[in-house]
Amino acid sequence: MATFAIGDVQGCYQELRNLLEVIGFDREQDALWFTGDLVNRGPRSLEVLRFVKGLGTKAVTVLGNHDLHLLAVAFGRTECLDEDDTLDTILSAPDREELLHWLRHQPCLHHDPEMGIILVHAGLPPQWDLAKAGACAAEVEHILREGDYREFFNHMYGDTPVRWSEDLKGWERLRFITNCLTRLRYCAADGRVTLKEKGPPGSQPGEFMPWFEVPDRRSRDLRIIFGHWAMLSLSPLEMERHQVFHVDTGCCWGGSLTALRLSDLRLFSVPSSCNALNGSDNTKL
Repeated sequence: MATFAIGDVQGCYQELRNLLEVIGFDREQDALWFTGDLVNRGPRSLEVLRFVKGLGTKAVTVLGNHDLHLLAVAFGRTECLDEDDTLDTILSAPDREELLHWLRHQPCLHHDPEMGIILVHAGLPPQWDLAKAGACAAEVEHILREGDYREFFNHMYGDTPVRWSEDLKGWERLRFITNCLTRLRYCAADGRVTLKEKGPPGSQPGEFMPWFEVPDRRSRDLRIIFGHWAMLSLSPLEMERHQVFHVDTGCCWGGSLTALRLSDLRLFSVPSSCNALNGSDNTKL
């Protein structure tokens, strides 16, 4: 039995099937972890959702920003639709409500204590250890599953607050937690986050650094698998040094789709056959 972590699929269904063939995925024996962003930008988001949902307990997927964007639009925030969104097939599907219900009940963070690995879409702010990250993720999961999720979507979008505090309350607290788990790339040493910077390391203002490079971050002893950052390229040595394993290789932007085998940390990739921005840069990620 093998477990594979797969980077952001974003509607690239054919590439997903190609990757599963390359890794020799056995539905009876193996398990798949997805870093989130199953949907949007790529051409076949509906098929991806149906396929991953159909894997049942053989798949774990955490929520990404594009998954939450789909839910927000589906539950009323249609003014947030972007001209580059490719969500129409899901929104008009006969099994739409079943798929949305399933997606709304997926976790924001997954921890496997036996393997000692965390799966998250984007990252963790430096103030959070494992217990705090799990507790904060549970707050968002609760409102998505059992709370007033429609009202949550009315307050989800936005780049503030920029720093964690135990004093954060209400929608601001939930927005900060959501932004870290699904949108984080850069932090300052004091824990401030910037969500406007989306380029590769070296393109950001000098006071900010990749979230996993912040000195003394409280999650530094954890192994963390994440996606979200197609413009990030980490060598195996860098991933080992920071104990973070990045698997978003920009499939929907013309890059590749990547899987990480957790038993030996071996990477497998297949090339993309699409480019969501038709050759333009991907700083809109």
